Amino acid sequence: MAKGSSRDIRAFLGEQTSFEGKLIFEGTVRIDGKFQGEILTEDVVIIGETAKVNAEIKAGEIVISGQVEGNVHAKDTLEILAPARVHGNILTPKLSIQEGAIFDGSCQMEELEAPLNARISVLNPEAPKVHQGQETIIES
Repeated sequence: MAKGSSRDIRAFLGEQTSFEGKLIFEGTVRIDGKFQGEILTEDVVIIGETAKVNAEIKAGEIVISGQVEGNVHAKDTLEILAPARVHGNILTPKLSIQEGAIFDGSCQMEELEAPLNARISVLNPEAPKVHQGQETIIES
């Protein structure tokens, strides 16, 4: 299992828990219940086998064993473990999909140097450009 599994879990949404909203945290969080909204962290999120998540997930490390519908952005690694079902687009530099897991969507694998919450998705052609290696960053 992922390195996040060896870390202390700071928050836990149990199997009978249902939550809707924006979850921002540090450390490791495990979700085994229902979650709808947005998950943001530079750390670890674990989606357990009984979880049903409909969310945009942006995290440092993500381990999925349950159901996820939405876009998944992992800064470091993404593990999809059986019996997971992931429906959405993936952006991560390191991806592992275990036999028996289902992934339906597109995948882009690239290094994510900037913090996840600082990445610019809408380009402004009038903004000054700063070059970092092969990547062009637009400052607004």
